[in-house]
Amino acid sequence: MSPVAARTAARSRRRLATEIKDELRQLSNQLSLLNHQVGAQLELKDVDLDCLELITRHGPMSPTAVARRAGLHPATMTGILDRLQRGGWISRDRDPEASDRRAVEVRALKDRSAEVFQLYSGMNGTMDALLAEYADADLELLAGFLRRTAEAGRAATETLADG
Repeated sequence: MSPVAARTAARSRRRLATEIKDELRQLSNQLSLLNHQVGAQLELKDVDLDCLELITRHGPMSPTAVARRAGLHPATMTGILDRLQRGGWISRDRDPEASDRRAVEVRALKDRSAEVFQLYSGMNGTMDALLAEYADADLELLAGFLRRTAEAGRAATETLADG
């Protein structure tokens, strides 16, 4: 490859990388706005909806584990869990496996999950139609990219939270 072609290719790659990062920020903003609307419909604060998602996806777990995953102080988590429990979204049950009898597990209550899924159904339907346009190999590539991107975000969040 000639030096001119190499420079052109490098510029093109930088432009594409910038476009991808810009689109990921745009996606993040749009999903944040969607989540805010879903939370408003469910009468949940944004952080409450985020924590409910963590509990639904990774639970049951201790309140400390939820706080760690959310990057929140345990005292803040107590208030969030109180609101979620009052709203009928979670239960706090004694952990039968724990040596400390005071230990509790937080679990999402399944009977409320249909409300959340219904509010996301429009986006999910649109995503199903969009994904139908891609070949399996493309979907594997996209899934891998998004998985690695989410991991990079998790690592960056932990770095900032650790100060």
